[in-house]
Amino acid sequence: MLDHPLNSLGLPKPPSATRVVVAMSGGVDSSVVAAMLKDEGYDVVGVTLQLYDHGAALAKKGACCAGRDIHDARRVAETMGFAHYVLDYENTFREAVIEEFADAYLAGATPVPCIRCNERVKFKDLLATARDLDADCMATGHYIQRKMGLAGAELHSAADAMRDQSYFLFSTTPEQLAYLRFPLGHLASKQETRALAAKYGLPVADKPDSQDICFVPNGNYAAVIEKLRPGAADPGDIVDLEGRVLGQHRGVIHYTIGQRKGLGIGGLDDPLYVLRLDPATRQVIVGPKQALATRRVPLREVNWLGDAPFESVPEWQVLVRVRSTRPPRPAVIRPLSATEAEVELLDPEDGISAGQACVFYAPEGSRVLGGGWIWRGR
Repeated sequence: MLDHPLNSLGLPKPPSATRVVVAMSGGVDSSVVAAMLKDEGYDVVGVTLQLYDHGAALAKKGACCAGRDIHDARRVAETMGFAHYVLDYENTFREAVIEEFADAYLAGATPVPCIRCNERVKFKDLLATARDLDADCMATGHYIQRKMGLAGAELHSAADAMRDQSYFLFSTTPEQLAYLRFPLGHLASKQETRALAAKYGLPVADKPDSQDICFVPNGNYAAVIEKLRPGAADPGDIVDLEGRVLGQHRGVIHYTIGQRKGLGIGGLDDPLYVLRLDPATRQVIVGPKQALATRRVPLREVNWLGDAPFESVPEWQVLVRVRSTRPPRPAVIRPLSATEAEVELLDPEDGISAGQACVFYAPEGSRVLGGGWIWRGR
């Protein structure tokens, strides 16, 4: 086998002797990955995770893990003729993702549950299941690229910047990256993906993309938090930087850093923005836009994907992204330990909140160098 040329997944085996577990959400992306690999002759095993059963969420369009999506994944497997399994991960998902999501909002943070799901469920438990199934690798429908470098597998942004999901995958470890494959990362557009779905005759070819957090029906995360944490929406004061009460709010969980609309304190000369949330006093602190500007960002749980050790130099000159919707900006990372750092943004950014991720990119090229979690607001 060692003398066999590498297949399209970079393994020294013929496709027919290569087992691939494909994480199937029921959407078009992962369905195309499974169909493409099956068409190339790989031994494909589709696995879909049952992550939650929140009543109304099961009937919600655009959810990534609802009952309809499990049905769609099964139909794709039947169409292409490969094995498909549904695994019950509800308890794991609740403990690893949903509970932390609720607690983070109660603490005044703005969490990103999709990153935790990739980190703690898909690329941990599901990856372990793939190994138990004697799979040679696990493939997903994420828009990100895996390339081989001098020191091993590297993570790179997707070819299509509009679809790039590197922000949500920064915590992928080198060990996981050695086993993972992302067959869609090189595609130039989502239209190419849908064209492939049509080519394979998949029943999900025209299925809309998911938009919201999968376990939050209709995007109403506050209702989910209130259900999980009764009393979470207790009202309190909206105050300015001097502590003057400007109005009342309907619960800290309804607000995010940088928010301007919906404060209910009109009639003032200048617009006000949410600067901080203080759950202990149930205060929403507001102020002028310039007060949002942040230059120094403390991080913990840093995952470093560079070739040299993280602490081998006093500072790293990189690009960073502090929100998924923002472009990478120049910054300096100063390691404090193997998993903690301070990031200095060369140009201040607005609306940075605890609970968000800060993702590192090489100054040139497409390489993702890891990232960390912003752990206190300002």
